[in-house]
Amino acid sequence: MADGALVLVDAVSGPEVQTEKVWEEASRQGLPRLVVLTKLERDRASLERTLEAVHTTFGRAVVPIQMPIGEEKDFKGVVDLVGMKAYTYAPDGSGQVTEGDVPADMADKAKEAREALVEMVAEADDSLMEKFFEAGTLTQEELVAGLKTAVNAGKVFPLVCTSGMANIGIQPLLDAVMAYLPPAAERTVAAMDKSGAATEFQVGENGPAAVFVWKTIADPFAGRINLFRVLRGSVKADSTIANLTKDSSERLGHIAVMQGKTTTDVPEIKAGDLGAIAKLKDTQTNDTLGDKDSPIRFAPMTFPEPVLSYAMEPKSRGDEEKISTALQRIQEEDPTIRFSRDAQTHELLLSGQGQLHIEVTVNKMKRRFGVEVNLKLPRIPYRETITASTEANGRHKKQTGGHGQFGDCTIKMEPLPRGADFEFADEIFGGSIPQQFRPAVEKGIQEARMRGYLAGYPVLDFKVTLLDGKFHPVDSNELSFKMAGRLAFKDAMTRCRPTILEPIMNVEVYVPSDFAGDIMGDINGRRGRVSGMDTRGNTTVVKAQVPMAEMLTYEQTLTSTTGGRGSYHMEYSHYEEVPSHLQAKIIAAAKADKGEAAEEEE
Repeated sequence: MADGALVLVDAVSGPEVQTEKVWEEASRQGLPRLVVLTKLERDRASLERTLEAVHTTFGRAVVPIQMPIGEEKDFKGVVDLVGMKAYTYAPDGSGQVTEGDVPADMADKAKEAREALVEMVAEADDSLMEKFFEAGTLTQEELVAGLKTAVNAGKVFPLVCTSGMANIGIQPLLDAVMAYLPPAAERTVAAMDKSGAATEFQVGENGPAAVFVWKTIADPFAGRINLFRVLRGSVKADSTIANLTKDSSERLGHIAVMQGKTTTDVPEIKAGDLGAIAKLKDTQTNDTLGDKDSPIRFAPMTFPEPVLSYAMEPKSRGDEEKISTALQRIQEEDPTIRFSRDAQTHELLLSGQGQLHIEVTVNKMKRRFGVEVNLKLPRIPYRETITASTEANGRHKKQTGGHGQFGDCTIKMEPLPRGADFEFADEIFGGSIPQQFRPAVEKGIQEARMRGYLAGYPVLDFKVTLLDGKFHPVDSNELSFKMAGRLAFKDAMTRCRPTILEPIMNVEVYVPSDFAGDIMGDINGRRGRVSGMDTRGNTTVVKAQVPMAEMLTYEQTLTSTTGGRGSYHMEYSHYEEVPSHLQAKIIAAAKADKGEAAEEEE
């Protein structure tokens, strides 16, 4: 929904990892950009050195439209290369500026830089190139108009010079935004019609209101605050508007504009402007508000899937419900966070874009909602299965003072293909076990298999066939045959060569091509299998299948290896047998956990 982007570059360290990611995202969205050189008052700050690094990273289309007056602590103003004027600032940081001529000692350098700017603008337009060749330069009007056209087309990215600490260059920066980045009315945004077909929407002042909600803030005092942008018409306080995404109606009370945490109530917000409103009942991020008869829904923003999960435990008993409430509120403002309960391990999992993201979320829970949790690596949902067929017998016999208990069954257990889970077949002929007791045998086996045999993990991918059995006309009942089924299952597991399975993940790793070899070596060291590589510009995509157990700490390793330039995505693929030398460790760890649990119960 943005019309343009400001990409900040540190004048000391040059383009950093996050700078590159911002640039890539702006390129993906096709946004015109200004490059803002910051911290020019710092020691070792340099336009020349940083510009060289910027050209290496982003290409030669980044061209200065300003030059700094003075260096490092002597930085005191900027020269505007378009208008060839100098702006000198008061040394007290007040922002007071004096306009004047280009300093004499910078005249030659400024003229040379302006010629480079003119040449770059001319290259972006064939008609301007012809005029440039004929006259050897461009007029002031041609330069300004050509620069704006080139910026909007993504062919030129102007660079401006600033210092936030010294309050230098801020007004010229804002002037450049107004002069060269497109106004809202010149942009189209992605939208959908009622059928869901993609279309484009022209921003404009005329027509019924069309509003897109681009962020939600979960304020513990004010409740939910929706930040929105008006893309057509206007929105007025104390009015009613339709939520076209949720097919509901919303009453607008006070509408406001925000500056930091400060809100200022306003009577109206017009097309192109941003606003905020609190306490809407249904509206959330990505919703479209407008006229109820409007056929337009704005295309929702897509959020990256989580790449890392941690298990959460409340520090205080009884806080589990508070955790869910807090995370629901936080998820409203940060849709990249996920939380869920694992059906197998019963752990409450918090998933995000990385370790830092998760730690920030936990800190937010404590600061805003007073909920504290401990984080730990999640348990791996291992499974068990069998690799051989066998027959087994289970007999449950118990005699008490009154009626006893008696159940006897004979079963056959055999492995099934991976992913088949569990099958039960009844092949008893005659009445060796009455029909009403046979489902109890299956129920007993189901309960036993979910408790596991080797390490307490559910047993799957096998078939049980009920072959024979015995019953007593008085002592037999459902409970007896359920116990007989359990005993038969345990007897069979002693001979059918049980083994442990682990989840295998499909992994895609995105890294600069220079790191591809290191990444593949690391994946191989994690028992992974590289299945392919794709090259996309300067990025290499490594595709592999890796055991989930080896991926729990991968985010930290990838960040360390690539200096934060890498990212990855993974999803579940299938289960495979764990190597035998690792199975012993898993079984030992499971026995240790059972011992600790037994001690806690005592």
